[in-house]
Amino acid sequence: MILVYDIGTSLIKGALFDRDAALIDHFEIPAALLENEDPLFHEQDPEAWINAIKEINKRIVNSLHGNIDGVVISGNGPTLLPADVDGKPLTPAISWMDKRCSTESDIIKEITGSYIDSTFYLPKAYWLFKHRPDVYEKTKYFFSCPEYINFLLTGNAATILPGKHFLKYFWTDDILNRLGLDPGRFPGFIKPGSMVGRVTGKGMSLFGLKKGIPVIAGGPDFVMSILGTGTVFPGRACDRAGTSEGINLCSERMITDSRLLSYGHIIDGYYNISGIISTTGKAMEWFKNITGREKLNYNRIFADISGIAAGSGKLIFLPYLAGERAPVWDDNARGSFIGLTVNHGLNEMTHAVLESTGYAIRHVIEVMEENGVSMQELRITGSPAKSPLWNQIKANITGKRILVPLLIDSELLGDFCLALYGLGEYDNLAAAAEEIVKIRDVYYPDPDSEKIYSEYFQLYKDAYVSLKDLFRDLSGIR
Repeated sequence: MILVYDIGTSLIKGALFDRDAALIDHFEIPAALLENEDPLFHEQDPEAWINAIKEINKRIVNSLHGNIDGVVISGNGPTLLPADVDGKPLTPAISWMDKRCSTESDIIKEITGSYIDSTFYLPKAYWLFKHRPDVYEKTKYFFSCPEYINFLLTGNAATILPGKHFLKYFWTDDILNRLGLDPGRFPGFIKPGSMVGRVTGKGMSLFGLKKGIPVIAGGPDFVMSILGTGTVFPGRACDRAGTSEGINLCSERMITDSRLLSYGHIIDGYYNISGIISTTGKAMEWFKNITGREKLNYNRIFADISGIAAGSGKLIFLPYLAGERAPVWDDNARGSFIGLTVNHGLNEMTHAVLESTGYAIRHVIEVMEENGVSMQELRITGSPAKSPLWNQIKANITGKRILVPLLIDSELLGDFCLALYGLGEYDNLAAAAEEIVKIRDVYYPDPDSEKIYSEYFQLYKDAYVSLKDLFRDLSGIR
């Protein structure tokens, strides 16, 4: 048996697979960001990660009759947590959505000469160094969420680096020294699939797992989604849909466009061209909640809007509720409805929010294709993949066929692929993913809707350009 976990922003999931990739059991627990009056601060409670994994183990491990051969953990990134010498958190975890570190990222850009987003790991550590020296001095190690759980299980500290081309998004000793940071507080790098260690007596007491179980390095959730959707050959792209959205294209070559992230693929010899969109599923959740439908099932909401025509009655929504990353990289960007009239109601507005996710994805794809890389398909994963309406809208807006895997919790399936690779059952990860990942449904673009959406997509882009300076001025008000 293989036990896997994924620590997400809105859900913490666990699953048990047998060695033939059959899903034996699965359980998930809701998660949430901490409330904060500062709109730039987005934090999570690491104790919630621990408690969720304990609960998952009670549900799916304690009744297990048989041995667990390996454990793999993935999680949202780049989330950063400072921990003391005993492994206790010193602050809440600074999540991937946090926007407080713009000044720190600018300083790092000057030193490195390359773009470092304020949400990445190093600006967060540098912010703690500058603004919370009391915390920094007590910090034994900085961890991402899966690395922290690995440490609690094994007692071994390690930073999971998916590949050498990812280094510019992490750190080097030289950069740390130039910033005045202690390299000893940043655990050494290991690759996904490496052995982190084995469950210790302390890990057994904390999580209820047997002592001695191998713990294999997982990594960032988006990397596991790439594996778990079979996005392991050029032309395939993974649409990792959830609170945010990540488009990851497998390519035979790297590109240098600063609007996208480009680095080595987890499959040696290929490259991952990536565009991260800040709030897509989060935008739907936000609109659902502020319109008094917190307890209403999404299926009911989608049924209510299924008859709305493409374009939502000439209404456009910009989903920039926490700034925006790719391709505009604008921390000041704001969410906006464009074109509201008295003829618009709740259903048209909901439909416009849903369409905005497709426009945001197409914006990323457009920049990719401007750089000469080819995309044939989007393999979608995450809770939004459960919605036929959402999948079809994405196909119609992007003009790409949408493939839905049999198991849409691709992070968990990617963890499983990595476990078998780490345990020596496959010679390479591409072979593991290609054999294990199965496709359930395919959605094809509707030509008529695609033509309509092309016109709205241009207006979507124009709306941001027109409002960009206004967003900046709004953010500047104190």
